[in-house]
Amino acid sequence: MPNRPVPSPSSRLVLAAATGVALALSACGGPEEAAPLEDSDAEVDGGAVGPDVRVSEDVDLQQVQLEYPLDGVYEVGEDARLFLAITNTGSDPATLVDISGPNFEGVQVETLNGSGLPLRVDADDNLYIGAEGPPDVTLLDLQRSLRSSQSIPVTFTFAEAGEVTVDVMVSAEGETPVAPYDFPDDDLDQDPTDGS
Repeated sequence: MPNRPVPSPSSRLVLAAATGVALALSACGGPEEAAPLEDSDAEVDGGAVGPDVRVSEDVDLQQVQLEYPLDGVYEVGEDARLFLAITNTGSDPATLVDISGPNFEGVQVETLNGSGLPLRVDADDNLYIGAEGPPDVTLLDLQRSLRSSQSIPVTFTFAEAGEVTVDVMVSAEGETPVAPYDFPDDDLDQDPTDGS
């Protein structure tokens, strides 16, 4: 077997640098290919999964999302259903007292026993909004159009835990929001209007 020449350290460095530049250039698209997150009007194929957001040490919002619109787009003035879970791992209740944002005029909240806020999450319990029936929350009179994977900021205010603002995305086409499999303590689910 013939001997092959061994590249010098300096030629190995040049070869590695050239390979790195070629890989970086091949990964870049042209200027006309803006990333969806940089283009607020872009729609991502497959949609998006709602984010999980911590409100406090004990209270989390999980998989927050808007329902996919039947015709593919929410026009200005339409309403959008909100889906999420609130988890409370603390020893005290958590009370959602307000849902607000700059891109809608108000909210409609329907519970088993009526309508309106607040919604209570008992200690060491979960509350599912939308996917399993009441409570249902709808954002009213959207002030901008929205498609799958586009988002609007929504602020959730809790009496005890404070507030957090979430960029809430429109879910994917064909995706029906359901109670996600990764919420803890599913056997402890409650009726949010139960005063016990």
